[in-house]
Amino acid sequence: MAGTFEKFLSPGKGNGLRAARHIAVGELVTCAEPFVYTTCRRSFRGDPVCDHCLRRSEKLQRCSQCKFARYCNSQCQKNAWKGHKRECLCLKNIFPNVPTDSVRLVARIIFKLLEQPDCTSGELYSINDLQSHYKDLNVDMKQGLGHLAATLEQYLKKEIPDSSKLPPGFQTLDCFSKLTCNSFTIGDGEMQDVAVGLYPSMSLLNHSCGPNCVIVFEGTRLNLHTVKEIPKGEELTISYMDVKMPSHMRQMQCQRQYCFTCDCHRCMSKDKDEDMLAGGEQASREMEQSLSTLEELRSHGDLNEALDLCKKLINSSQLPSKNIHQLKALDCAMDICIQLKMWEEALHYGLQTLEPYSWVDIHGRQ
Repeated sequence: MAGTFEKFLSPGKGNGLRAARHIAVGELVTCAEPFVYTTCRRSFRGDPVCDHCLRRSEKLQRCSQCKFARYCNSQCQKNAWKGHKRECLCLKNIFPNVPTDSVRLVARIIFKLLEQPDCTSGELYSINDLQSHYKDLNVDMKQGLGHLAATLEQYLKKEIPDSSKLPPGFQTLDCFSKLTCNSFTIGDGEMQDVAVGLYPSMSLLNHSCGPNCVIVFEGTRLNLHTVKEIPKGEELTISYMDVKMPSHMRQMQCQRQYCFTCDCHRCMSKDKDEDMLAGGEQASREMEQSLSTLEELRSHGDLNEALDLCKKLINSSQLPSKNIHQLKALDCAMDICIQLKMWEEALHYGLQTLEPYSWVDIHGRQ
């Protein structure tokens, strides 16, 4: 894979990656391991995951000290100990409380920088090169990061009693802001979020709502595959968000989280916006509001109640399946059925999503 891509200055976007040769569709462009990563506190479905290899299991062993980290076996625990050692003391000190994923991830960054001040994750980019865009964030975002920074300070108290013990030049708010723009959500084989990680070199990949590449995870390893044929010199792009959203929603997320305005063809032409909200504005809005209630039920583990609501929404809705909110309801019903091991019903809902998903056509291959 050496010589497949190169760093370059992308017009209007800053640094980026482009093809150094012709790349065929479906080709594995590169693989990367994270600089740091941490498991998600909550996952909507499935068994818990190992804090080292991210495999799911009903029989994970808890760390005897912090009671939070879980491992497949003693070998996984041994392999994870170097990254978990100092974190373990912090978790133990605040037990039974557990900080957010981002707080634990920043703590891991700090511990790694203290251990290896000059370490990088790849040849093209290091954590120090990442853009934070802190100055461009709105007041609410800055206030939220301030709360996270205060939580981090309390969390680290056992290991880092004051700021003089932080890595040289380390800026806490800046680091949280870098995570907001540059971290990757790690999914499992069922496309469920299981962890969050930092892959500095892969942060060079710029966004497009019609990307030519896609990221697939195997455990913690990031695999970058092409979904289109890419000629030499063309920029490599991925999507930073759910491309099934209409253009105005994608633009809002781009601006809020990543501090830029997307000018890709799909956004400029408002491609498929009308169809994504087909069935009437009022009906779409009502379904969207109901989905918020549904997500809340799932987050609290009320799966049977959530499934009942899903069925009610789907059966009473007059929206076509290509409406994004109707599609999300079908997706949700399938996910919950899988979690409840209701395989036939999961297949029933999954089959209903095939046609609308093929219609989305974000890669231009239909």
